[in-house]
Amino acid sequence: MRDLKDIRNHIDEIDSTIYQLFQERMDCATEVAEYKRGTGKPVYDAKRERENIQRAEESVRPDLAHYAAVMESLLMEASRDQQYHQLGLSSDSSTVVAAALASQPPYFPERAFVACQGVEGAYAQIATDRLFKHANIAYFENWEGVFSAVERGICKFGVLPIENSTAGSVNHVFDLMMQHDFHIVRTCRLKIDHNLLVKPGTSKKDVHIVYSHQQAINQCADYLAQFKDIRVHVCENTAVAARMVAESDRDDVAALASADCAELYGLEIAERTVQDMKNNYTRFACIAKDLTIYPGADRSTFMIATQHKPGALYHVLARFSALDINIVKLESRPIPEREFDFMFYFDVDCPAAAPEFQTLLNALTDVCEEFRYLGSYSEVI
Repeated sequence: MRDLKDIRNHIDEIDSTIYQLFQERMDCATEVAEYKRGTGKPVYDAKRERENIQRAEESVRPDLAHYAAVMESLLMEASRDQQYHQLGLSSDSSTVVAAALASQPPYFPERAFVACQGVEGAYAQIATDRLFKHANIAYFENWEGVFSAVERGICKFGVLPIENSTAGSVNHVFDLMMQHDFHIVRTCRLKIDHNLLVKPGTSKKDVHIVYSHQQAINQCADYLAQFKDIRVHVCENTAVAARMVAESDRDDVAALASADCAELYGLEIAERTVQDMKNNYTRFACIAKDLTIYPGADRSTFMIATQHKPGALYHVLARFSALDINIVKLESRPIPEREFDFMFYFDVDCPAAAPEFQTLLNALTDVCEEFRYLGSYSEVI
């Protein structure tokens, strides 16, 4: 048996040869690019790449076939990137992002006409006041109305909840994302404190009916379990619930809502911070119809659909890994009217102006059945 040091020295020699051959391969990729420049052939050749991967798998022992396929896939990705760079080519998304960066506004606007779901006192309204110093807010009954208002140009911006730290993603909002044309221009995280709001003079022990939004009810499930003979009614918004209590002719009703709603609707706080998890945050997205990348944008969101075959998602994830780009959120939602097909939502942590981000945009279009860039933005914490 060889000494460990000798084995490692041998590995280093092999690696040195591999790196030299890798450089030679990339030089060949440059020659290929020049040939394709003259002939007009596309950079991406799906048939050849499939053949190369199959040949790589067949060239090694069966137990190494998978690793050989991964290595060949990465080599071809590097070759494509080299050719795109050599030819000065970019994907549609990369071109759009480059144009948005070139016309970047100096700062995020302080005044705006903003669409929100609910009524005054809703958490979306509070989030809007975090995002804008002076916002003129138009309220809509549902999230569909917010998307439509932005898409039709009624409002410049819209603010929507997309994720909660305890309840997870707001699935209905994600489903609506597939149906509307919009871009994310900023996000914010808002601390959520649900309070038991009652009419003046009503005590906690008198409460028999509680109104609130479904997510708030879910987040206060343990708290509500302590009540006997209580009925819970779902409302479209926590602020709407508070208004219903204020307008009710009953004295045994309460709402789970923000402290702001107590002052706004003339209610009292029977008990503060009643959510089960005290570290409760909701993430809101500010959307706009037109793509605008404001200064400081270091997070981006994509919608991606892959082919329905083994390894399809892996080939997408490999692009992020190869470029050392961190995925901070990955969400899947079923695509309506397509059985067992899913749309994947990616939030990635990378400055929009970084070279590797442009490379990523070019690389993803080759491995996705559908690809949609939803915007680059910064997050207000």
